[in-house]
Amino acid sequence: MYNNEAVIEETINSVINQTYTNWELILVDDASSDNTITLTKKYSNINTRIKFFEHPKNKGAAEARNLGTKMAQGRYIAFLDADDLWKENKLELQTNILNTNKSDVCFGSYEHINSNSQPLHKRVEAMHTLTHKKILKANYIGNLTGIYNCEKLGKIFTKDLKKRQDWLLWIEALKRSKKPAIGISETIAYYRNSEGSLSSNKSNLIKHNFNVYRKGLGFSYIKSLVYMIQFLYEHLFVKTRLIKTLN
Repeated sequence: MYNNEAVIEETINSVINQTYTNWELILVDDASSDNTITLTKKYSNINTRIKFFEHPKNKGAAEARNLGTKMAQGRYIAFLDADDLWKENKLELQTNILNTNKSDVCFGSYEHINSNSQPLHKRVEAMHTLTHKKILKANYIGNLTGIYNCEKLGKIFTKDLKKRQDWLLWIEALKRSKKPAIGISETIAYYRNSEGSLSSNKSNLIKHNFNVYRKGLGFSYIKSLVYMIQFLYEHLFVKTRLIKTLN
């Protein structure tokens, strides 16, 4: 969380209202200067399943997620940024699939909403299965939908890149698993489009994606360029087919 006072309670309630009830919610504040801390502490003070941690200085998304991962005690780890929402049956669907199929990683489809939580009639569909080889070409896991079994894979900590550190995490998860991730076709989460966010600034995405290969994975400059060409093809001609317009 970082300065999310306008939406943080709605996000927290989307976890509290899950049909699957055996969860813990770890809230990590990255040195907010607004009312976010006061609002979130209210929940952790009355619900023992909700735990609050904070950075005294802003450290960025990677460090915040890593702290949450470090403190997590459950079998499964899932992520939810402070301005996004989970559908009420998200965790129930995924834990059932992971238990039934003996899989290690699961993800799903998600829809876009605006700052007022109104639908933008845009849906990103999950692939049925996803391999390590495929996710190296492009990030097909929406971080707000991903979940992995840390009892089998161990806890996964991501490098401190400014952007796309979540992609690195899911690359590592599928590398450790050696099994395809299972995708859920129905919508299980809602991604909030916020003006001015890193995600909305498309002009910088090529640089950030290249850094995944070069700095995150440690590929050579030439190998990173080769993968970047594959990424651009995958992003333009494959991944775009998974984006659907809703009525």
